[in-house]
Amino acid sequence: MQSVLWFFIAYSFIGYCLERIYAAAIHAPQQTRKCFLLLPLCPVYGLAMTTAAVMVPKQWPFLCTAAAGALICTAVEYLVHWLYETIFSVSFWDYTGEKLNLRGRVCLRFTAIWGILSAVGLKLYQPGLALLAAAMPSQVTAWVWLLFTADCALSTVVLLRYHNTELLSLPALLRQLRASSQSSTSR
Repeated sequence: MQSVLWFFIAYSFIGYCLERIYAAAIHAPQQTRKCFLLLPLCPVYGLAMTTAAVMVPKQWPFLCTAAAGALICTAVEYLVHWLYETIFSVSFWDYTGEKLNLRGRVCLRFTAIWGILSAVGLKLYQPGLALLAAAMPSQVTAWVWLLFTADCALSTVVLLRYHNTELLSLPALLRQLRASSQSSTSR
């Protein structure tokens, strides 16, 4: 179980970094795409890659790993998007402008990218990550688990209350809280 947490954290952080690089490369107006309030993590990457790491046999060749990773990660991406919409009334991404998309939640182009990323991650990085996760002291894992849980709880409260992904940054949230406080005292 300890390894699964570390896989999730590592792949969520790598996903966050990839999102930052991608946003900068395409000159996106929004350069910070996060899914947690404090920690630089994109949980869709962590959940997708951890699921693929658990489900895809290590001995499979690269192309089979890529095909399985594409299907698994796309299914997870669809489910996560649906959960964000259903529970929080928010959307972190929208593929409606992409060809061959399914309700804007997933699309063929990013399914192909998932396949490549998952195969590279599982073949090149997963063996080393598994060794690091197994060697991690249980006290460190416990502290990371507490921090992660606290951030999940805070992020959940922010999304449930405001339904605004932009508030998942501490400065934006503090501005919102100050504005809410000022408007309630001026009444």
